[in-house]
Order: sequence, then structure tokens, then C-alpha cells
Amino acid sequence: MQVVLIKEDKYTYDIHSLYKAFYPTEDVKVILENDLDKIDEVKRLNSDITVSSVDVSVSKNELKKSIYLDLSAKTGKTLPWGNLTGIRPTRIVMNLIEEGKSDDEIAHYMKDIYCVSDEKIALSLKIAHREKEILKCIDYKNGYSLYLGIPFCPTTCLYCSFTSYPIGAFSNIVDDYLTCLEKEIDYVAENFKDKTLDTVYIGGGTPTTLEPHQLERLIGYLKSKLDFSKVKEFTVESGRPDSITRDKLKTMKKMGVTRISVNPQTMRDETLKLIGRRHTVSQLIDAYNMAREEGFDNINMDIILGLPGEGASDVAYTMEEIKKLDPDDLTVHSLAIKRGSKLAEIMELAKHRGKDSTTGSFDDKKDILDDIKNTEEMMEIALKGARDMGLEPYYLYRQKNISGNFENTGYARKGKAGIYNILINEEVQSIVALGAGTVTKRVYGYDGRIERCDNVKDVKLYMEQIDEMIDRKRKLFL
Repeated sequence: MQVVLIKEDKYTYDIHSLYKAFYPTEDVKVILENDLDKIDEVKRLNSDITVSSVDVSVSKNELKKSIYLDLSAKTGKTLPWGNLTGIRPTRIVMNLIEEGKSDDEIAHYMKDIYCVSDEKIALSLKIAHREKEILKCIDYKNGYSLYLGIPFCPTTCLYCSFTSYPIGAFSNIVDDYLTCLEKEIDYVAENFKDKTLDTVYIGGGTPTTLEPHQLERLIGYLKSKLDFSKVKEFTVESGRPDSITRDKLKTMKKMGVTRISVNPQTMRDETLKLIGRRHTVSQLIDAYNMAREEGFDNINMDIILGLPGEGASDVAYTMEEIKKLDPDDLTVHSLAIKRGSKLAEIMELAKHRGKDSTTGSFDDKKDILDDIKNTEEMMEIALKGARDMGLEPYYLYRQKNISGNFENTGYARKGKAGIYNILINEEVQSIVALGAGTVTKRVYGYDGRIERCDNVKDVKLYMEQIDEMIDRKRKLFL
């Protein structure tokens, strides 16, 4: 365990994140040095402890750089994103571009202040310039985007922490859930009628767990209430191949959906089974080909690097198989250990027992952490594969506890980049979010403050409290 002592309760998140980046398999505690009871308790419960002290009297940037250089010297490791702990590194670059800084000035700043590698600086600059070009048609001042959450899935994936309920057990409430969504749509129709709707994204969960008539009901109601004349992108996340049918694809196409996702995560059947996907690679290929046959010309695919048991050869195989399908947009995720996911629970068990006794998925003598890792080589394989398909990076974000301290990057053909993906990550436009577990963001200006309100995660509680959910938005946008 790493114990970090501080004199004041400042910058604890940044300190914890940096230490965790250098010591990903160890527990990290940041404790006030005068909290003797807490220190004694930690020492009593843990025999193997390394204690450090950091000076929080300096500025945050000075503190983070000092910690980074110290831990880098101690461990012999460097981190691709240096001492950056935030999830939106391209936002820094975008702000500097807006200030009129040159690429060379930005590169020097990122290197000097944050110790970012040359490769990641170059990637950030490329993405920031592309984002700026893609978003030039977006109405920041008088526009908004809309997100609708469908919190049902065929099964819950091992790594997932999103609001998700098994459709088999909850199918009897779906129609009532749609009624609640319609009430929220009514609120948007009345209160945003003078605003420009730029993008619409139906996510989840898995929206294609809805039956064709339910998809038609939802999208039809949405389009009857809101002005779609200036919508630049309409996405439905059809992520699970085991939820896709030709009738659903026909319905979405008929209703004007312009972009969908058909997500493999990996092209290895054994890994799909391990992570709880409950579909095969063959089903994925069939679903993708059906979508092409039904006329979808903007299809996204997601893959995850660092899945349990997968290495560079598995990533190379996945990329070769994806090349055969030739998607328009590919998002490359680095596995993140999310609190509330099954994976996080298994890893906690692994710390104490060496394996998950409920699944027996991992060898008794091998720590699960050894089976979950992302590497520079794997990232390069994915990058080269995307470029071979003519896809260029257009958005990027990071997550807490992300494998290898890397990033998630979206690649797309020219004209096929997911506009909503950029908007949600760069936080430059207000996004009104409907449904259980969603978060609405009000952006007050390009560089202005952001305020949020959330809908409760529990789907039944959301339905019971729908009037309150609407009232939260009403107060936010007063």
C-alpha cells in the first residue's frame, strides 16, 4: 500500500490519481498527517506500507509535476500523458488554440507543464484541429443536443457500470418507460422550441433491446414533437449484435436514423464469453452485414484493449477481422476498471482469494491483474489498423483507472465523425439527457461554467418520480 501524507486537505484527487497511475496494483491512501488515528489504523491493517509526504502549499501544476518527476525516478516509469489526471486532455489544447497559440507553443506548454510525451502531444494537436473543423457548423449559443437513455441490455458486460437492466426480466415495463420518456420529450418540445437541435443520440444500455414497434413509437414521437430540420446526426447505439434484427434495422432506417453502432469489443469468441457478451463473432458479422444491406452508410464499431487474457496478438487478430468489415468509425477503448462493474468486484475478490470463486474464470495461481493489461504495442496495432482503413483520429478522452494510463480514441473517415461524441467530451454545448441514469449538462458559454442535473439510476424510481426529473431540468435551464 502507498500512503501519502499531506498537511492540508488539498488536491487529494490529483495526488491519488498520480500515485495510482504509477502503482496500479496497489491501494493508495491520501491522509492528513495530523490524523494519527487514521494513520495508525492503516498501519494496523496493512503490513506492507510505503509512506511518502508531499507539499500541497504550492500550485496544483507545480505539485503534480513534482510528484510525477519523483515517482518516475523511483519507479523508472514514464506515463504517456505525464502528470495529467483529467479526462479531457484535448480541452487544454483546444483552449490554447482558441487563445491563438501556435502548435509549437502548445507542444512546449504541454511538455513543460504536464510532461506529456511527444506522441500524445502530436495526437492531441491533430484531434483538436480536427474537432475545431468538425464543430464549426454547431450552434453553441442557441443550440443543444439531445440524449435518450434506454437502460436495458440482453446481459450486463463484465466491465460495464452504466445503468443497465436485463431486458428479459424488465420487458413488461418497457412501454411504461417509453411513456415517461415521452413526458420528458414534451418538456423539451415546450422549453427548447426556439433552440437549434444539432444532434440526437439514443444510447443505453442497448436501445435495440426495444422491439421494432417500440423503436418506431419512440422515434416517431420524438420527431413529431421536435424540429429535426437542422439535425446533423441521429445516432442509435445498436451495440449488441444479439439485439439486432433486420426488422429493427428497417425501422431505424425508415425513421431517419443516420448513424448506428455495431460493437464487437473483440473478435475472439472465448473473450466474448468471458466478458458476458453472450453473442458470437459470427453474429456480429451477420448483424453488421445486415446493417449495410439495409442502407446504413455510417456504422461505428467499438473495441476494447486490455480485456482479460488478451495480448498484442489478439488485438492484431481483431483489427485484421475488422478491416474485412471496413466500418466508417472505430472507437478504440483502453479497459477501465469502473466502480460498480462486475470486473471491479472480481478484482476485489482476487486481492483476497486469488480468483473469482463464483466463475472460476481465472487460474488459481495467477492474479487476475496479470490478465488485464494494455500496452504501447497494442495501442500502436490499433492505431495502424485504423489508419490502414483510412480512419483518422477525431476525439479522445480518458477515464479513471484506465489500463496502461492510455486513452480512448475515436477514428473516422472524412465526413463520418461522430459529432455527438465530440460534444459530450469537449463540453462546449448544452446536452439535454432523458431517461434513467442520464445527466443533463448546461453549458453557459464556450469557456463558461457548466452545471448539471441527473435523473435517478433506478428505472422504477425514475418512472415513479418522472415529474421531479422534469422539474430538475426546468430549474437548471431557468
